[in-house]
Amino acid sequence: MIRAWIKKRRFFSLLILWSVLAVFAASCGTKSNLSPEEEVLIKGTTFSFDKKAYPSDQNLFPAYKLVPGDILDVLFQVRSWEKKDEFRIAIDHTITVKFIHAPSLNETQNVKPDGKITLPYIGEMMVAGMTVKEVTDELKNRYKGILREPVDLYVTVPEYSTQIKDFKNDLHTAPRGLSRLVTVRPDGFCTFPIAGDVYVATRTIPEVKVILDKRYDAFLPGLNVDLFLEKHSGATVYVLGQVAQPGAYKMPKPINVIQAITLAGGTRPGADLKKTLVFRLCKNDRVATQVDVEATLLVEDKSAFFYVYPDDIVYVPPSRSYQIAEIMSEINQILMFRGWGFSFGNSLYRDPILE
Repeated sequence: MIRAWIKKRRFFSLLILWSVLAVFAASCGTKSNLSPEEEVLIKGTTFSFDKKAYPSDQNLFPAYKLVPGDILDVLFQVRSWEKKDEFRIAIDHTITVKFIHAPSLNETQNVKPDGKITLPYIGEMMVAGMTVKEVTDELKNRYKGILREPVDLYVTVPEYSTQIKDFKNDLHTAPRGLSRLVTVRPDGFCTFPIAGDVYVATRTIPEVKVILDKRYDAFLPGLNVDLFLEKHSGATVYVLGQVAQPGAYKMPKPINVIQAITLAGGTRPGADLKKTLVFRLCKNDRVATQVDVEATLLVEDKSAFFYVYPDDIVYVPPSRSYQIAEIMSEINQILMFRGWGFSFGNSLYRDPILE
């Protein structure tokens, strides 16, 4: 019975010593390959599908794409001074029709919501979307069989900016004047005044501006917007594993894995930098790669700074020896709880009781 207990004691003692030596051995051999005053160029790299555009030569993101939580400042502009290729009549425009030889038929009317006006003898006529010349020719054709006198008439549009004036008045009376703040929702959409819901996530600000300008110009010719990023939710990298402070960290510019780990407070004892993992979203899938951070720190041949992208996940795993040490620590706590004790004296190798 005593002999069996002693054998168990020797076994666990040897196992604990082995784990301690393994941890000590893992901490050795971290000498840099760089000689004093020697300079070595270390290039940057990243996932194969992003290498062409990232990181850029200016150490900037290729293009900022909107994400949920971003706030846009929408500044409205009505460029009524710009020359148009052609003028077409629209709803709420005021139209005057004058007959040279029959002034009693003269009419001044606003284009109704259905796009029509009503004139003597011919009744309703669609004018919205037509040019002044097209309306003039159509009226001459319709009155040709009605009037005895030669059909000599002309059409003018004395008031065409009522809608623009009303829109400007509405904007000026609002708290922010000509601008509005809109937030990108979790579903990727923004709700813009008049234009309604527009999907903006994963799009750049210039791309969103093109979409909005088309919608607003269709509503009111000459109306367009300028977009400003009022507040951004921020590019974020997630660092976890054997780091001091695992969590999500903002990255206002491109950073590499070493910088990401630094943001997390550096590594904890037992971190295996040789097998650091980086996960990145590619289309609808997550792609993973292993990065040898230790090789970069030691300036080994062909080492490179691996750059992370917003929403990347960086995982620093524990080393094999550290895992064993953790297991042995737990075993030791269990045995100590049961009243077993261990020492690392000579008895680890020579037990007088067994001799």
